[in-house]
Amino acid sequence: MASSRALIPGTLTDVPARLDRLPWCSFHRLVVAALGITWILDGLEVTLAGSVAAALQTSPRLHLSAEQVGLTGTAYLAGAVLGSLFFGHLTDRLGRKRLFNVTLGVYLVATAATAFSWNLESFLFFRFLTGAGIGGEYSAINSAIQELIPARLRGRTDLFINGSFWIGAAMGALVSVPLLDPTLFGADVGWRIAFGSGAVLGLFILYLRRFLPESPRWLMLHGRTDEAAKVMDGIEARVLSGAGVTLPPVGAGISLGVPHRLTLVSVARTLIRNYPGRTALGVVLMASQAFIYNAIFFTYALVLTKFYDVPADRIGLHILPFALGNFLGPLLLGRWFDTIGRKPMIAITYGLAGVLLAITAWLFNAGLLSATTQTAMWCAVFFFASAAASAAYLTVGESFPLEVRALTIALFYAFGTLLGGVGGPWLFGVLIQGEGRGGIVLGYLLGAALMLVAVVVELILGVKAEGKPLEEVAPPLSQVPLPR
Repeated sequence: MASSRALIPGTLTDVPARLDRLPWCSFHRLVVAALGITWILDGLEVTLAGSVAAALQTSPRLHLSAEQVGLTGTAYLAGAVLGSLFFGHLTDRLGRKRLFNVTLGVYLVATAATAFSWNLESFLFFRFLTGAGIGGEYSAINSAIQELIPARLRGRTDLFINGSFWIGAAMGALVSVPLLDPTLFGADVGWRIAFGSGAVLGLFILYLRRFLPESPRWLMLHGRTDEAAKVMDGIEARVLSGAGVTLPPVGAGISLGVPHRLTLVSVARTLIRNYPGRTALGVVLMASQAFIYNAIFFTYALVLTKFYDVPADRIGLHILPFALGNFLGPLLLGRWFDTIGRKPMIAITYGLAGVLLAITAWLFNAGLLSATTQTAMWCAVFFFASAAASAAYLTVGESFPLEVRALTIALFYAFGTLLGGVGGPWLFGVLIQGEGRGGIVLGYLLGAALMLVAVVVELILGVKAEGKPLEEVAPPLSQVPLPR
């Protein structure tokens, strides 16, 4: 990597304006494919974990209880929390490109090792490491994507990419059907092949990422203005040669002073002193969506098998429509986050998800649902909840200064997951083991209440970031007034 040079206070740069004026082109499609595929990996992992839950209970080698299955989900999420914090800090210090390759490597090794687990302890350890790789990806990938996509398209693109989690979920569901069929594979073989499949997909992603540059915005903020300009020249050359268009004039530039020195103290000062309202908003949005997703989805298979007698090898068929509804939500609603606006759309999606989840709880408690109608209700709930969850990541990514972007994303992901996600799978595992439906209903109602609380907080503290450059939504910490 080229050497850095000190940034002279008051240096002008037009990198943000050059990025935001670009038309949608092959470069942006590469960004979506090479970076957005992280969510496909996460969807694959989470779905496989849910689909093989019953297989892990019947495995001659592992023979896990329902509570232990819930604990494996907690291990995955705990790894994701610690991984996001560790790698998020390195992403802001060392760059987006370097870290999104490192985190993918951690994931590849860990998910392959999961396939060779020999007892509960080894399975928990490897799931923890897999989560650490995915958690690190969240920080590096979210920051890079938002910095590379034009402002006018940032909302819909971010929601679509986050929604691609459910492409991975559908893949996991499809893979699990034959692999968990006892007539095709042994009780202790199919689930191992399922986890090993993630490593194969990860190798393809490593190849794609070779063609992505470092974020020009990150280079700009670290005094590497020559490199940032060179990267921009290359991106614009791709646009001019591939699309045959004329780029509009560059808009106003910004002036940067001495690069900000990243420390945990400076991040805490930025979040608590400079942006207390946005900090509270991010915690609430992340925690509420994390609870309903992680608690419900990690125990999806257990509910179907215990209350509806769905065979383990048929779980994937119920996950497929569920995954489709989750993917269609961000895909169909995403453009309105750029047109109608962030605040109204976030409030609407969180609100509808909460109300529909409460209705589902009532129907489930009354015994009015079958395996098919239960799946249909979950599809309706998460059509909106998926867009809401994607918007939570969008909000915490674009609402704070660029210098602390990756670590801030990591912190919010960690806070939200610790508050709403780590204990959720374990709690629902315990509730499912109890007699009757009452415990599960209480869990559903708690999730619904959290989503409705998020609506109120969004209406009060929401950020109107639609169509605005990142530097306008939250000025860089090193920005100085333009010279007169």
